Amino acid sequence: MQSLSLSSSSAQFTATVRSNSGPTNSTAVTPNQLRFCGLRREALFNGCKSSSSSSSSSRLLCFKTTRASKVIAGLSANGNGNGATTKGYDYDLVIIGAGVGGHGAALHAVEKGLKTAIIEGDVVGGTCVNRGCVPSKALLAVSGRMRELQNEHHMKSFGLQVAAAGYDRQGVADHAENLATKIRNNLTNSLKSLGVDILTGVGSVVGPQKVKFGKAGDSETVITAKDIIIATGSVPFVPKGVEVDGKTVITSDHALKLETVPEWIVIVGSGYIGLEFSDVYTALGSEVTFVEALDQLMPGFDPEIGKLAQRVLINPRKIDYHTGVFATKITPAKEGNPVRIELIDAKTKEPKDTLEVDAALIATGRAPFTQGLGLENVNVETQRGFIPVDERMRVIDSKGELVPHLYCIGDANGKMMLAHAASAQGISVVEQVSGKDHVLNHLSIPAACFTHPEISMVGLTEPQAREKAEKEGFEISIAKTSFKANTKALAENEGDGIAKMIYRPDNGEILGVHIFGMHAADLIHEASNAIALGTRIQDIKYAVHAHPTLSEVIDELFKSAKVKSDVSSAVAEPVAV
Repeated sequence: MQSLSLSSSSAQFTATVRSNSGPTNSTAVTPNQLRFCGLRREALFNGCKSSSSSSSSSRLLCFKTTRASKVIAGLSANGNGNGATTKGYDYDLVIIGAGVGGHGAALHAVEKGLKTAIIEGDVVGGTCVNRGCVPSKALLAVSGRMRELQNEHHMKSFGLQVAAAGYDRQGVADHAENLATKIRNNLTNSLKSLGVDILTGVGSVVGPQKVKFGKAGDSETVITAKDIIIATGSVPFVPKGVEVDGKTVITSDHALKLETVPEWIVIVGSGYIGLEFSDVYTALGSEVTFVEALDQLMPGFDPEIGKLAQRVLINPRKIDYHTGVFATKITPAKEGNPVRIELIDAKTKEPKDTLEVDAALIATGRAPFTQGLGLENVNVETQRGFIPVDERMRVIDSKGELVPHLYCIGDANGKMMLAHAASAQGISVVEQVSGKDHVLNHLSIPAACFTHPEISMVGLTEPQAREKAEKEGFEISIAKTSFKANTKALAENEGDGIAKMIYRPDNGEILGVHIFGMHAADLIHEASNAIALGTRIQDIKYAVHAHPTLSEVIDELFKSAKVKSDVSSAVAEPVAV
C-alpha cells in the first residue's frame, strides 16, 4: 500500500553469510553469488562465462539461453507447470496469502522449478488489487480527466472549447470495480496456468515446516513444506475513539466503492492515501478538510517537495486543514445529525475544535494482518503487530534466533509497506530457497503518490541524507531541475513540478531522488535502477534520452550534478545487442 516506512533493519546490508543463513550456510559467498535488487550484470552472467576473449554478445546469448532453459525446466518438471516436490514434503514452498507479494513469489518459485502452493482466505490479489492500488488508480484516472475538463483556462490554452463536465457516480464506481475484477482474474489465471495449487481457506503455521488451512466451520488440512512464506498483508488502521460505520465514517476500503460523494468530507491523515482521495473527492465536487497529527501536511515526503506539492495540490483547491491535532473521537451521522469530530492539540492534549461534516475518511495508515497465524507454535512474537525479520526476510523468534525455513514478506513485516516491495521481497526469498543468497536493497525501491500532478521518490529525503552524512562524515550536494524548462511538459501545459537529487559530490553516489510533476511515478525508475545497480552520476550522465520527452527532466538532473571525481564506477562492460 501507499504508506512508506523503513525500519532500521532495512538499511542493514551485508555481504557476510551467517552460520545459520539457510541455503548458503556451508560455503562462503563470493561477489558473484551475492545479488542485490537490480542485479549487476556480473551476477547475471555468473555460471555461463566463457574465456576472456568471448564477445559480449555471446555472453548475452549465453545468459538468455540459460534463463530460458531454467524457465522451461521449471514449467515442464511435472507436466503442469509446477515443479516436482522435494522428497518428504507435500510442497517445496507454501505461501500464506495471495496478494501481490505472494503472487510474485509463487510465479518466481515455479520458474525455479519449485512445487508451490498458495493459501488464500479471501480472494486472490489481496489489498492491492481488491481494496487498494488498483481500484484507487481507476478513481484517480477519472479525477484526472475531470480536473482537466473542468479547467477552462487550461483547455483554452490548447484552443479547445469543452461544455460543462459531469459524471455518473455509479459509472465511476463500476469502472473501479471492473478493473479490480479484471486484474484479480488475470492473477488467478496466471497462477492456475503455471500449476500453482490455490488452497482456499485461512492458513496458519502449525509447527516447523507445517501449515494448516481450511474454511470456517470445515475441517482443516495440514500440509508440509520445505519452506514457508507468510504474506498476509495489512488492513486499514483505525485509531481508538473512531467509530466506523462504513457509510459516513469510512476507511479506504469503503471509499473505493464510491457509494456516495459527500459535500464536505474530513480526511484524517495527509499521507499517500489521504492525498490521493483528496484528489478524487475535490475533482468530483466535494470540499475536503485534512486533520493531521503532525505539524505539517505530507510529513512523509521530502520537505521541499511537500511545500511545493501543497501549493499545487491543496492551496488552490477546495481544501482546508488542521495540523498538530488529533481526532480523539469520531461519531458517525445518526438520526439526521452530521458526523461529529472532536479535535485536541497533539502536544498539550487540550480540546482544540469540533467539526460537524457529512463524512469522514480514516486515512491514518495500515496495520499488519498477523493475528491467527499460529506464530506461537514457532515461538514468534510480533512487534507492534509486525512479524520480526532480518535483512533476508527470515522470521526471528522471541529469543532473537532465526526460525528455520520460515519467511515473512510485505506489509506483515513492516519494512516497507508497498505492494511492489512485497513482490520484490518474495522474489528475494525464492532466490534464497533456490540456493542463491539475495539481499534486497530497500533504499532502491521507489514509491509514488498518484495525485495530479504525481509525486515520486526513491532513497533518502534531504533531512535523512544530512543526518547520515553527519554521522558518517561526508558531504552531500543537491541538484534540481524544473518541468518548466522541459519541452514536452510545456507542450502539455504542465510546467508545474521539479526534480531533486541528493548525492555525494566526492564519489557521485545517488542518495535520493524526489520528483513532483507530470508522470513523476514513471520517471522515478531511472533513478531507482541507478541506486539498485550502484551506478554513479559520472556514468549515468552520459545516457541518451529521446527528445522531446519528460525523461529529459531526469537527464538534466544528472547532468547538473557536480561530482569532484570523474572516475567511473564501471559496474559492467557494454553489451552489444
